[in-house]
Amino acid sequence: MLPVRRLGPLSVSAIGLGCMNLSHAYGVPPTPDDGAKLLNRALDLGMTFFDTAALYGNGGNERLIGSAIMHRRREFALASKCGLDMVDGERCLNGSPGAIAKTLDAALVRLGTDHIDLYYMHRLDRNVPVEESVGALVRAKEAGKIGAIGLSEMSSATIRRAHAVHPIAAVQTEYSPMVRNPEVAVLETCRELGIGFVAFSPVARGMLAGAVREADYVPGDIRERMPRFTEPNLSHNLVAVRAFAALAAELGHTPAQLALAWVLARGEHVVPIPGTRSVAHLEEDVGAAAIVLDTRVVERVGAIFDGTIRGARYTAPMQAQIDTETLPGEELA
Repeated sequence: MLPVRRLGPLSVSAIGLGCMNLSHAYGVPPTPDDGAKLLNRALDLGMTFFDTAALYGNGGNERLIGSAIMHRRREFALASKCGLDMVDGERCLNGSPGAIAKTLDAALVRLGTDHIDLYYMHRLDRNVPVEESVGALVRAKEAGKIGAIGLSEMSSATIRRAHAVHPIAAVQTEYSPMVRNPEVAVLETCRELGIGFVAFSPVARGMLAGAVREADYVPGDIRERMPRFTEPNLSHNLVAVRAFAALAAELGHTPAQLALAWVLARGEHVVPIPGTRSVAHLEEDVGAAAIVLDTRVVERVGAIFDGTIRGARYTAPMQAQIDTETLPGEELA
């Protein structure tokens, strides 16, 4: 079994599964049967934390989880998200209490359950005070529909405002050796307040797993629009990625395993949630839980990427919905 870590009241496997790419964002998704096989294999390997959202596949990812593994509900903690949703075929950010309640009720139907263990605000709606959004989640918790409250891609200041309304169990933000924004303030804020930190894209959307060697993405892959993953930035960034892969080989690990072990080493309150469509890669990821890196290796990994990555993390419209702190000199468009 995998070691466990705490996210507020939840005890979960030290490595969880990000389920998004089984339905969303990286071109044509796998078949429902293949997605179900991967989800069940993750449970068999000891993963007990599964992360989805209303946005993913326009609810399709929640439906996949509902059909594939809900018969094993007692074996895992389930996380989903509200705030970002699809409305009339368009991506919509709405953190109002009414929208949150509507998204939650629809999610429960899609998932085939009456309770979600951890429910996140997917993004900060700047038109709605975060206190009002969290208040809606508190009412959902009081009604028994959710067990704990989370935030995604939000700043230290926003986290503190939300936490003053109700204890926040977990904050989710992109974090990997290549993407270090949480180190500005969020990692330490979570540690100080006793909040779990969930690292999504811990292998940098496949960049640190050998999946990106050139900008030859399939249609519908979100990386074809992300500045860090396209030229002229990609060739520059791959120089650091190759140095990272060489270090992984020196240590006897795969690059993905080294990335995950590095994230795990950043604190006992940190839980990475890599995503994959491959059972072989899933098994590789699980193997990272047994790797313990010494301080010297953690520093060597960090040094490879310190100040070296070019290009914005998101497209300009997506960045406008991100509240997480930016790094000094970070490109935003």
